[in-house]
Amino acid sequence: MLRLCHQGTPRTARLCHYISSRLFSETASTETDSDLSFRGRVTDMPPMNQPVPGLPEPVYSDYKESSQKTQITTLANGLRIASENRFGEFCTVGVVIDSGSRYEVAYPSGISHFLEKLAFHSTSKYPDKDAMMNNLEQHGGICDSQASRDTMIYAASAYNTGLNDVMKLLGEVVLRPRITQEELEYAKQAIYFELETLAMRPEQETLLMDMIHAAAYRDNTLGLPKLCPSNNINKIDRPMIFNYLRQHIVPKRMVIAGVGVDHQRLVDSAQKFFVDEKSVWEAKPALYQPHKSVNIDESVSQYTGGLVQEECEIPQFASAGLPVLCHVMIGLEGCSHQDDDFIAMCVLNMMMGGGGSFSAGGPGKGMYTRLYTNVLNKYHWMYSATAYNHAYADSGLFCIHASAPPAQLRDMVEVIVKEMVFMTNNITETELRRAKTQLQSMLLMNLESRPVVFEDIARQVLATGHRKRPSYYIEAIEKITRDNIIAVARRLLSSQPSVAARGDLRHMPSLEVIQAAFLNSEGKMPARKLSLFR
Repeated sequence: MLRLCHQGTPRTARLCHYISSRLFSETASTETDSDLSFRGRVTDMPPMNQPVPGLPEPVYSDYKESSQKTQITTLANGLRIASENRFGEFCTVGVVIDSGSRYEVAYPSGISHFLEKLAFHSTSKYPDKDAMMNNLEQHGGICDSQASRDTMIYAASAYNTGLNDVMKLLGEVVLRPRITQEELEYAKQAIYFELETLAMRPEQETLLMDMIHAAAYRDNTLGLPKLCPSNNINKIDRPMIFNYLRQHIVPKRMVIAGVGVDHQRLVDSAQKFFVDEKSVWEAKPALYQPHKSVNIDESVSQYTGGLVQEECEIPQFASAGLPVLCHVMIGLEGCSHQDDDFIAMCVLNMMMGGGGSFSAGGPGKGMYTRLYTNVLNKYHWMYSATAYNHAYADSGLFCIHASAPPAQLRDMVEVIVKEMVFMTNNITETELRRAKTQLQSMLLMNLESRPVVFEDIARQVLATGHRKRPSYYIEAIEKITRDNIIAVARRLLSSQPSVAARGDLRHMPSLEVIQAAFLNSEGKMPARKLSLFR
């Protein structure tokens, strides 16, 4: 019948519609009470005009400033807990410790690198890494550790319903690691592999960062290597690591931070797993060597300037036609993150900008910054030029990393020095406005991520005891003027240069020549002297 209806005339279709509607209505009217009661028992859910019983109260997003306040509690032993509640089911919690490679002056450099590799392995309550990861995965979690020059971070992200288990895991990892001999051997192999991989990669940024810090802070604090030197790998043993942990992982040097968690729940968990339960070195003093203990290095960083270079073969990129490159990084003494000039230094860094010559462009990618317009767009042999600004508690380093074929090495150094010398020149309102807007947008976009907010809270509380809101920095950036940029640029240029270089360095100018170029008003290097003996 239905097939006839579809194939018939409009009149036939109307007739079929009438007949089918009558049939359905008659069928519905013949349903018995038992049929209706059976249909009602298909689900226990109430009618749609009534709420479902047993569901938790709904939580709605609230963007009021008062709802995003950072709360800070200091426990009796000096441990600080900081948190900021955020809408959503996920949270990021972790521990940030005032530790890192700058404090390794009394130890073989590389202990922080070892600790990064040894994190999230067996502890007193977790027999192995698999047991730890299985527990974390039950809450949809991931974890990570990161060692830097001035901090050590252990963090995890998971459903906020699993906060207690995540805090238990962090307490075990930070305070009660086993560090078996097998795990120590694994860490050694991982570091060997990492060093070999870095040496085989065309990208040189990681190695150059260690070298430029070594040149800028020779043999002290921030100049100590972040990467474990290969000749130190077999010098670092289990008692030495526990000695280091016992000295540096103490409540006054730690901050526990959380984003997307209830503050009181975080405080209670911290009390339970970081205070009530003892660390493994307190429970088992035989793990470390008391007679070999040394005082924590509290010295202030000393900027020296200088040159560190390594003659070596840089691997080629896989792309056909790209030449072998040499890399140079030139730095000047910056300022700490607590300095009054810090914000202006950040704006100057954005103004210099830069990147690679093959970067997909657009104003948002920095194509209007000085290192693009004045360097990469003018010199076809320049393959990259990027500005960096590193800020620490007591000092800072402002530097530019550039790469080019070895034959243009001397010219590349002169071009970079010239751009640094000209930082005080011709600063337009458009250029300044663009740098400020780019810095503000970058700040706000980064703070949309919970792990970034976690690290921001933890680092600020560790350094100052409180946290400044993003609005403070947005306003501070807005207040920067052309005169502020000129002032910080002159401050940079008043310091001695630091230089790091890797690759074929036959055309590398000496440190004295680079220093002379910085003293020249146009950034020009002294003319080469002819010699019959070269």
